[in-house]
Amino acid sequence: MAEFPNPSLQLYTLRDALEADFAGTMRRVADIGYRQVEPFNFVAKADELEAAFAETGLVAPSTHVGLLSVPDQRAVFETAVRLGIGIVIDPHVDRARWTTADDIAATADKLNAAAKLAAEFGLTVGYHNHHFELENRIDGRPALEVLVDGLDPAVVLEVDTYWAQAGGVDPVELLRRLDRRVVAIHIKDGDGSLDTKKQVAVGSGSLPIWSIIDAVPDLKIGVVELDDFDGDVFEAVEDSYSYLTTGEATA
Repeated sequence: MAEFPNPSLQLYTLRDALEADFAGTMRRVADIGYRQVEPFNFVAKADELEAAFAETGLVAPSTHVGLLSVPDQRAVFETAVRLGIGIVIDPHVDRARWTTADDIAATADKLNAAAKLAAEFGLTVGYHNHHFELENRIDGRPALEVLVDGLDPAVVLEVDTYWAQAGGVDPVELLRRLDRRVVAIHIKDGDGSLDTKKQVAVGSGSLPIWSIIDAVPDLKIGVVELDDFDGDVFEAVEDSYSYLTTGEATA
């Protein structure tokens, strides 16, 4: 039986619940069984996160922040250190910046510079894709793979496997090509379309979840996420955890 024993949860999945009751939502995540989370907007929520981590025992090995657009990267890295976060991931560079080799090279340079600064804090910088980095191609190659050509080895990738498929690329083959550059993945499921309402609990959609997980030789973090969900999102979060930790989908 396949098992992934310690999945993380991207907290954006529960953004509405967190806005209504941050502490209560974090307790509920821990009660489901999660021991790891991936925060977003973590600098603004640092006090609440710190309190929740102390209460629940949850930890955040990775986080999302618009690293290439913030005015003060040092403040971001200082907060990451405070919260025990090790990998700071930029989750989005505007899709207009993925259409030429020069623009992609410029993004690589910015990520490399951020990684150099992050190293002073003992941190790692990563990048997370959406669909357009795979959909857009340079000389026949997905733009995300062109980005890798210009990245310093210190910069890692968190591949959103659902968006890779939505961008027209087989996520398993992509992960195999990217090989050890990938240290984290977003584990998502659904019909593989751009309609986020069609996303579902992990294990109840069309993506080959276990083949995806097995395709990453140095996988350190597997993050459950639903960008949206047409139903009770807590049920989807719990069903995803159950599927990954037991290998059995919830009926």
